[in-house]
Amino acid sequence: MLGLVVWAPAPPRGFATFSDHRACARARAGWEAARLRGWGRGGSRRVMLGGSLGSRLLRGVGGSRGRFGSRGVREGGAAMAAGESMAQRMVWVDLEMTGLDIEKDQIIEMACLITDSDLNILAEGPNLIIKQPDELLDSMSDWCKEHHGKSGLTKAVKESTMTLQQAEYEFLSFVRQQTPPGLCPLAGNSVHADKKFLDKYMPQFMKHLHYRIIDVSTVKELCRRWYPEEYEFAPKKAASHRALDDISESIKELQFYRNNIFKKKTDEKKRKIIENGENEKTVS
Repeated sequence: MLGLVVWAPAPPRGFATFSDHRACARARAGWEAARLRGWGRGGSRRVMLGGSLGSRLLRGVGGSRGRFGSRGVREGGAAMAAGESMAQRMVWVDLEMTGLDIEKDQIIEMACLITDSDLNILAEGPNLIIKQPDELLDSMSDWCKEHHGKSGLTKAVKESTMTLQQAEYEFLSFVRQQTPPGLCPLAGNSVHADKKFLDKYMPQFMKHLHYRIIDVSTVKELCRRWYPEEYEFAPKKAASHRALDDISESIKELQFYRNNIFKKKTDEKKRKIIENGENEKTVS
């Protein structure tokens, strides 16, 4: 039986780890509180904390039941803020495969980056080369043979000892450290293709993520049609066809669209939304 391989990269500066048991508990409390009250749409938000969770946050860790613990309020508020922040993270994944046929092709390389909602990279996950039989590599299309051979990936796959099961354990361990369960979406370029392979070959990894995806290729196609002049300045890709390089380029591409095409946030008190072309509603 395979054991769980724990991936523990050095945390980037300013990024809090959850090795401390109490910090982990506070973060979990924050995620749960965020789930309970839902995400607000602006203005004040009501916090619905029930049972022991609410009383612990109000009275403070180790505080008396009879008094209002300011430490508990501070820690509870910080935990909820941390939980909300972590829930906004994106799990960027890129796969290199022997082809696109889900029935016969296999994953040969995978990489993962975690960003916040502003596309700042918070953590770099494992970049893994997965062993596949020579017969499968020999049966790849001419395109795959050319590009994977040129990049050195084919040679690396032949030399690797990493199994698909080991790769899933490492990826799952990494994302569990960096993201709350069920809240963070898969992100990437044409990531729907990667998702098909992940759904089939790494179901536990996918179960940890939100069901929605962030596909940069969708944004690209819309910008190409709606803002062709700005689109001409989008960063060009090196097309190295290596997993980590491709993810980094995808993040840079989405940063370009956000900074140069997406409309800047306006004053919410003045912004108006036209509903059904008739009714106006001021967003407060």
